[in-house]
Amino acid sequence: MRKKVFQLLVDNTSGVLSRISGLFSRRGYNIESITAGVTADPRITRITIVATGDDEILEQIEKQVGKLVDVRDIRELKPEESVYRELAMIKVKVAAAQRQDVIALSNIFRANIIDVGPENLIVEITGNQSKVDACINLLSNYEILELARTGIAGLGRGTENVVYIDL
Repeated sequence: MRKKVFQLLVDNTSGVLSRISGLFSRRGYNIESITAGVTADPRITRITIVATGDDEILEQIEKQVGKLVDVRDIRELKPEESVYRELAMIKVKVAAAQRQDVIALSNIFRANIIDVGPENLIVEITGNQSKVDACINLLSNYEILELARTGIAGLGRGTENVVYIDL
């Protein structure tokens, strides 16, 4: 099983995300993560999908998704040619005596403390998937009460891979 990151540029219309995810479920394809957001052009949404499968399945995913009416462009974001980021918010149960340890750990990862409660902290971290995983792993030495992750968002490096859509 391999993992591929696909970038889709799609029409910003209602139901487009549902149609794309429906294609995955109908075909039995696995989505590891999916993120979506409007681009600089409000008529276009950028969707980043991380999918797993063998080479044949991943090739079929790219072909099938590319055939959808709303999809204007699909391409693989290769790791060596792209930048990936993920956001995680981690609510950690901490006693007053442990607060400074969690804050110091957060500083090592350049994470931010975004909320402080009487018995907890919420840590926000942004980075590549391995950085986020490493931070969560170390914070698991404390009690993680809640965890929210965005999934990968990515862009190709440089200007040669910029896609211009004529509408």
